[in-house]
Order: sequence, then C-alpha cells, then structure tokens
Amino acid sequence: MADLKILRSNPKRFVKETKNWISAASGSLLYIIPLLLIFATMKAFATGNLLGIFVNAGGYAAFLLAAQLLRRGLKAEIVYREKRVASVPKWPLKGMASIIVAITTFSVAWLGAHNSFMVSAAFGAGAFLGMILCYGLDPSKQKTVAGNHGYTIEEISSTIEAAESVILSIENANNRIRNLEFNTRIDRICETARTILDELEANPSAIRRTRKFLIVYLESTNKVTTGYANTHLQAETPELEQNFRSLLDNIENVFKEQKEKLLQEDLFDLDVQIEVLAKQLKHEGIV
Repeated sequence: MADLKILRSNPKRFVKETKNWISAASGSLLYIIPLLLIFATMKAFATGNLLGIFVNAGGYAAFLLAAQLLRRGLKAEIVYREKRVASVPKWPLKGMASIIVAITTFSVAWLGAHNSFMVSAAFGAGAFLGMILCYGLDPSKQKTVAGNHGYTIEEISSTIEAAESVILSIENANNRIRNLEFNTRIDRICETARTILDELEANPSAIRRTRKFLIVYLESTNKVTTGYANTHLQAETPELEQNFRSLLDNIENVFKEQKEKLLQEDLFDLDVQIEVLAKQLKHEGIV
C-alpha cells in the first residue's frame, strides 16, 4: 500500500493533440529586436535629444505592446485551430500587432533615424509585410460541423467549454491527491471524458442526448474528487480511502460502458446508470 501513496512530481495529463505548428513562443522575436532602441534612447539622453528620447522610448514600448498582442493572437489561433467547432477570435490581435509594428517602424525610421519620408514608409511597409509572412492573418471564418444538428456555434462551444472547465477542475483536484492509484484512474476518467467531448464536436446533434450526462456525471465526479482532495490529507482513513475507491469503480466503469451509448439512442439505459450513480453519491454524502 505504501507505493500507492507516492506523490507524482510531474503527472502526465491528457492534452488534445494539435497539428498546428504555431507556438505561443513564436512572438519572442518582437521582444528582442526593439532592445536596440534602449541603446538609441540612452544615446539620445546623453546628447540631450528630447525628440530622440521620446521616439525611441515610445517605440520600445510600442514594440512590447505589439509583442503582447501577437502572443495572445497566436494563443487564440492555437485554440481556434485545435477545435472542430469554434468562433473566430473576438479581436484580430495579430493584425493589430502588425499595424503597430508598421507604424512604430515608420516613426522610428523617420523621426528617430532621420530617414526620408519615403524610405521610412518603405521600412514600415516592409515591417508589416514581414509580420504577415511570419505570423499570418487572424482566423476569419467560423468553424462548424456540417449537418442539420440544430445548434449554433455559440451553443456548441459553450457546452464543450463548460464541460472542459469541469474536467480541468477534476484534474486540479487530482494533482492534490497523494495516491498514485487514484491519480492514474482519475487521469483515465478525464481522458475518456475528453474523448466524449471530441465526439460531440464531430456530432453536435448528440448534445441534447448527452447534456444530462455532462451536467450530472461530470459535476458529480468533480464533487467527489474535490471533496476527497480536500479531506484525505487531514483525515485519511482506510474507510475514506475505500469509499473513494468504490466511487471511482462506479464512475470509471460507467464511463467505459456509456462512451459508445451516449452517441446512440440507448437513452433509457443511460438514465438508469446515472440514477444509480446519483443514489450512490447521495448515500456517501457527496451530493
């Protein structure tokens, strides 16, 4: 039993695989390039050039703002690309970053480096083109699943995101449980839950038939896991551990049995299984 209570130092989590090549760190170049403006600002300060100080320091701040917008835009694109159903990002962050970089480059070249207007404009246009070529445009089309499923993109996304939020809560609670056996089993439960969410994204017409499962089952699992995580370190007893193991038996088995039935018409059996779980949770004092 002692080896079952090993605390995981680096627990492996199930993460959706994405074929997107974009990395959130891809915007790091915008943090490095404007470092030259720090030296330009220091030089302007040493010579008493107030315009140079303002232009170079302001340009550095503008580049940092563009870098932040770009990084957020890349992260938003990653989320967009790895989902089957998704709305376009609320703000065109990459486009905004590109415009800021172009205007800043033009301003620094014209007012800071004292190039001609046309040469400075060429620098600005080149910076804008470089941003587009390196990082691309913001997503502009909504992603949905073909078919007459009767749901809007917002309804599908909100359902999936709400369920994903509960799964993340379960995983956070699992990280606080010092029991390798329970950790592994809860990981499997979360992986199965995400498999169901992937199938729902591919077949949104099943949302109506799975809504009760997502709400009742996931929420109950979250309450069970969070409750055990909050109490087992302070008052761990063989009885508490066995009760939680019994609940995990039920939860894991039903997940396995229902993963295929959820997307079929076998609703009666599903409702019976959920009612059985609800009664057990109530008996254990969880709900």
